[in-house]
Parts: sequence; structure tokens; C-alpha cells
Amino acid sequence: MHAMLVDASKKLVWSEVPAPEPRADEVLIDIHAVALNRADLMQRAGEYPSPPGWPEWMGLEVAGVVLKAPAQSRWRTGDKVCALLGGGGYAEQVAVPADMVLPVPKGLSMVEGAAIPEAFATSYLNLCIEAGMKAGDAVLIQAGASGLGMAAIQLAKAFGAKVMTTVGSPEKAEFVRKLGADIVVNRKTDDLAAVMDKHPVDIAMDCVVGTGMGTYVERMARGGRWIVIATLAGARTEIDMNVFFRKGLKLIGSTLRSRTSGMKAKILADLEAQLWGKFSSGEIKAIVYKTLPMAKAEEAHGILQKQQNLGKVVLTLREAEDANIPFIR
Repeated sequence: MHAMLVDASKKLVWSEVPAPEPRADEVLIDIHAVALNRADLMQRAGEYPSPPGWPEWMGLEVAGVVLKAPAQSRWRTGDKVCALLGGGGYAEQVAVPADMVLPVPKGLSMVEGAAIPEAFATSYLNLCIEAGMKAGDAVLIQAGASGLGMAAIQLAKAFGAKVMTTVGSPEKAEFVRKLGADIVVNRKTDDLAAVMDKHPVDIAMDCVVGTGMGTYVERMARGGRWIVIATLAGARTEIDMNVFFRKGLKLIGSTLRSRTSGMKAKILADLEAQLWGKFSSGEIKAIVYKTLPMAKAEEAHGILQKQQNLGKVVLTLREAEDANIPFIR
């Protein structure tokens, strides 16, 4: 089979690799679509390798058709599924633990199915498990127009939270309001600290950090939980620890990729039980900005690098039932 490898000059090369041999507890998936994440850019740069046991190439979420499944699992050959991976999605096939595979929600395409697992599992892990989000909580979601941000906004609203989010343009502000964001802060023209003075938040999910984070943390509501999942604006900040401990604040570092397969399986099971019906009804949407064939992976990475996307960018390997575009095979 083929997979998208990174050569010595960091270029993407569609290369022949050994086909996966699924273990007794794994499902073999013929990949139709793989959604991109910023982690892919980090992995390509050599900064975020796949965990042990996963293929070396990129790709954290896919959708496709089951080729082979354990006899005692819920899966059968031909099932349309999506899956959360530790790596290996930029390929023709992948072997995945059976409990990290989900059905594509009824009524959704393969492209939409591929855009769900990573963003929604990350949002659920951090908002619901790490932060214990409940109805009525005020939640800050940094970078609300990103693929992850859009998932987090919709998940928080579905669970009854009030959402404040940050964006970088009026276009993105309008978009996240349509997703249900209650308070939108343009980080280029607005003062987030001033807004938080008026509207303290109980929970923050932060992929930005940067020098301003300490100022924002200090403005949280008493007992607030600030969860750091990435450091796109820089990894250093200063926090007044007197304010921190007097307010009983919590600072939490979190990644989904490093979690055990068992933890990921529990998250995915919860997502299916609580959100799959909402996807099928349209209450929650898998928002896809652009679909490109795998042969245009370089172009797709460029979209993420330039932060041009409103929603997920998806690479395709087979012609989906609702997409009339050229494919790599």
C-alpha cells in the first residue's frame, strides 16, 4: 500500500510501505478520507512523533470502510466507520483497536465523518473530563474558528454552557456567533482581559498561551480551571500566584494523543452515546472548510499553516458519494 511520508527535506512523498497486519483486537480500515490537524504540521517538522505502536506517518482521524474485523466485535466487513488514531491516517489503510472505531453518524458523508473524532474527543476530554463542565458554566475557548474551536463551541453549547471565544477577524467572529458563541473577542482589536473582568469564566480551553495568559488566568471566576492543550503563541507567561491560590484556581496541562487506548475508547463511547444523534439531526455539525485529494497534501498543509480555514481541511483517497473531485487512486 501507499502512505504519505516526510523526506529529509520535509517534503511530503506518496510512498510504498508495508500493508498493516491487524492484530486480533484491531479493525482494518480502507481509508476514504483523513482530516488534518495542526499536530500534523508539528509531526512533519519532527516535533510530535506518533506514539509507540502507531505508524510513523501523520493522520489522527479518518473515515472509511471496514475490510477486516475481530469476530467478536460490533464491526462487519463493509461498515462505514470513522476512527481516532495515534498516527497513520495519511495512507490507504490503517489498523485500529476496535473500540477506537465509531460508525459514521447516520446521514453524514465520509468527509464529514473524518472531521469528527479528534476535535470532538479533544473537546470532550478537556471540557467534560478534565474541567468537569456542567450546564451554566462560563467557558472560554481560544481560537474559536479553528477546527477544534468549532467543535468545542458546539459541544459546550449542547451541554448547556455559556461560551466566550477568541478569533482573529470579523469574518471569523460572525462565523462563531452562528455556531452559538455568546461572547466573541477579536484578539486584534479587543482587550480579552477587560472582557473577562466583566465576564469571568469558570473554564478555559487554551491552545494559544503566550505572554498574556497569566493576566487572563487571574481574571477567572473562583475555582476556575485553565486547561492548556497547545502553545501556539509561545510557551512562557507569568502568573500572580497570590491571586492563583486565593481564588483556588487550577492550571491543567492536557493532550489527547498521549492517553491510553482505553481512555480514548471511553471518550469515544461517550461521544457516540451523547452526540451522534445530534450530528444526524444537524444540531451539531462537522464543519469542513475544504476537501482536497491526497495528491494535494502540500496545498492542504499550506491552508493550515496560513490559518486560512474556517473548519476542517480533509484529504480524500476515494471518491465519496457526495463529492465530485479528482482523487489519487
